[in-house]
Amino acid sequence: MIPLHPQPVPGHPDRLRWIVPTGVLTWTGAPASVPAPLAALLADGTLTHVVVEPAVVVTRLGEGRSWRADGSRVRTALHSALEDPTGWSPAADAEESRDDTSLRTAAQELIAGPVGERARSHGGAIELVGVRDGVVTVRLGGACHGCPAAWLTLHQWLERLLRRRCPQLVEVRHVGSGSRRSNGG
Repeated sequence: MIPLHPQPVPGHPDRLRWIVPTGVLTWTGAPASVPAPLAALLADGTLTHVVVEPAVVVTRLGEGRSWRADGSRVRTALHSALEDPTGWSPAADAEESRDDTSLRTAAQELIAGPVGERARSHGGAIELVGVRDGVVTVRLGGACHGCPAAWLTLHQWLERLLRRRCPQLVEVRHVGSGSRRSNGG
């Protein structure tokens, strides 16, 4: 059975990000079709939306549904659907998995959420400067600016969390610093 690890989507209680092994689905975007178990949940309104990201499947519950009541059905259907990767077909506008858009989204969520909160709790700030070719560039501000301990802590934490969501991450860089290569996580 393919391992699945659900993660909440900050600010969207109707969505879950299901972390899946790298390479199961090799494209990103909304699928044109999904295997029968997942298609049934879309047809009956349990789910309204499924999107593939690198090593992630995002699901959105239908109106009036809850993860407590429907989560196990979604997990079971997703397990079955992932066992049949040929049953998934990408929409015409789907992209290859080296998509910086999903990496940018994940970086923005983490900086707005736990990584940014940690910086703010110490009087600092972390800002997303850009994402290109799998490289995320950030800038530290406030009390974190110029602090080697803050950079090391925030860099390692941001990179580790990003790599879990986006295996296409090459590295995290800080504006004004040289390349800070990762050992792969």
